[in-house]
Amino acid sequence: MLRLARPQGRLLNRPASAFRPTFQRSILTSRGYSTKGELPPPPPPSSPQPRSRLYRAGKTFLLIFAGLPVAGGLAWYTYDSLFEKKGDVLHQKRPLRIIGGPKNLVMTHGCSGSVLKAEEIHQNDPRQRLVILGSGWGAVSVISQLDPRKFHVTVVSPTNYFLFTPLLPSATVGTLELRSLIEPIRRLLARLGGYYLEGTAEDIDFENQLVEVAGCHDSLGRKFYVPYDKLVIAVGSESVTYGVEGLEHCCFLKSIVDARDIRRKVMENFEKASLPTTTDEERRQLLSFVICGGGPTGVEFAAELYDFLKEDLIGYFPAIPPEEVQVTIIQSADHILNTYDLRISEMTEAKFKRENINVVTNSRVVKVNPTSVVYKDKSTNEVNTASFGVCLWSTGVGMTPLVKSLVAKLPHGSQANKHAIETDAYMRVLGTPEGTVYAIGDCATIPQPQFVEKVMQYLQENDVNGDNVLSYQEFKSLAKSITAKHSVLKVFLAHLDEVFDRYDKDHNGTLDLEEIRAFLLDAEKCITALPATAQVANQQGKFVGTRINTLHAIESDPEKVKELPPFVYTHLGSLAYIGGNDAVLDLGKGMVYGGIGSEYLWRSVYFSEQVSVRTRMLLLMDWSKRALFGRDISKF
Repeated sequence: MLRLARPQGRLLNRPASAFRPTFQRSILTSRGYSTKGELPPPPPPSSPQPRSRLYRAGKTFLLIFAGLPVAGGLAWYTYDSLFEKKGDVLHQKRPLRIIGGPKNLVMTHGCSGSVLKAEEIHQNDPRQRLVILGSGWGAVSVISQLDPRKFHVTVVSPTNYFLFTPLLPSATVGTLELRSLIEPIRRLLARLGGYYLEGTAEDIDFENQLVEVAGCHDSLGRKFYVPYDKLVIAVGSESVTYGVEGLEHCCFLKSIVDARDIRRKVMENFEKASLPTTTDEERRQLLSFVICGGGPTGVEFAAELYDFLKEDLIGYFPAIPPEEVQVTIIQSADHILNTYDLRISEMTEAKFKRENINVVTNSRVVKVNPTSVVYKDKSTNEVNTASFGVCLWSTGVGMTPLVKSLVAKLPHGSQANKHAIETDAYMRVLGTPEGTVYAIGDCATIPQPQFVEKVMQYLQENDVNGDNVLSYQEFKSLAKSITAKHSVLKVFLAHLDEVFDRYDKDHNGTLDLEEIRAFLLDAEKCITALPATAQVANQQGKFVGTRINTLHAIESDPEKVKELPPFVYTHLGSLAYIGGNDAVLDLGKGMVYGGIGSEYLWRSVYFSEQVSVRTRMLLLMDWSKRALFGRDISKF
């Protein structure tokens, strides 16, 4: 048997590290290194290779488009968890059903008893109760200024959203989507912890400070009361009919429903006109569009319709020759856009003439038939007819049923205007308890008493030699002073030389006192206190919101209340889109513009006036979609 020799004990007892130097020497010797002296130092670590640009770009892309949403989601979750709104603590518990008031109607939630006076109701809330009627420009502007610690806010309106009306014509042809123009009123009220009631205000009891409201979707027609400490009436206006027959055949453009109906009707007419069974006469009638009223709404609708035809419909409707589409604007004044600078009106009329949009001025609509409009020239009394497939009525504003009833019930002599509620310089309704009821927007007007007497003061200031006679240069200075205070008279005083010659009856080159008074009386007929525009309603709403915020602290001090300033309207300019990527801008003080980049100025102004980030993003997406893919031509 083969036996292995037993190793020596000293070798077995040596540690493993004792063999390491011998092993390392053998390795170095086999590789040609000298084994004398110390071991060589280890080689330096190699530097990493630089990444390529493509790698860095991809990493940046991932960080931005993947990391940011994740980080934003985490931040939103943290914010929502820490600062989640818990609702109105004072109204967590809904009270019992309360009935009261002169008609024994149900009171809105928050009432504490069946009593009449609003200050005795809702005793569990120390804040003043502010009720706002309407959800338009004026109402939203008031909401934006309120302090939630001072007011318990309730909005009553048949529409539960705010509508950006200046861009409504763009929605009629698909340039903008309908939902891009609206913002839910409840979302705007969330900051205040306010309430919204979808209903129509039918009456106001000023003595007991109660608003009578009918719910919009109550099939039983039940009504209820909304008590108030302060009330803001911002219910807007209705289109004036001027006694014209047949307006049921016309379309209007004051709501989102109107825009949707017009869009459907336009597409329906083009589809019908494309059918082989449609006769030539029927096609011409279907493709004719008549617009009654040459204001901003009518002009912008005509411009959007022209763009829709030139940019979209020509390619999708080859069976319809573009020259068969006719657009006609009928205006009762001498110019369209007559509240703008005269150069704006002339610029727009010249552009429409190049685009074959027919503009009929100085004419009044007499009757509207199912397929035609009858109008009469005011200078020659000649009667003409224009056939239509779609007729838009966009002229004048008048009282809503609520405003009519309020004006009738207010004390005799306090209300003299036939088109709106009269207020004082602080937007307080004349004839109501002072400081409790305000009216703003299209439903309100500030009367201009003694207009002639005020302008006679301007006359004394501009009559240089004090002879009570105005030369042409003095008359020019007087006209400048008048238009600075009343911008609506710009058109009336556009051609000063013609106006001067018209009232210079004796043709002696001067105007005496009688001739000046005749001029002022005619100017007074043309003037309205303020135009019914979104700009006016916005400024009035902000004024009222700021005023009642301030009054909350000083209302008990009459001297400080008297020191509060009245409302002063600041005209920031007027805008209108006239088609073909062109817009006109009346910037005031004689400055007008309508050239390169005017459309983007027009868009940027309306973009900045949006009430939320959501609508701004929607507008950007709609304008981008229209530029990339064109307008949506589907009918729904």
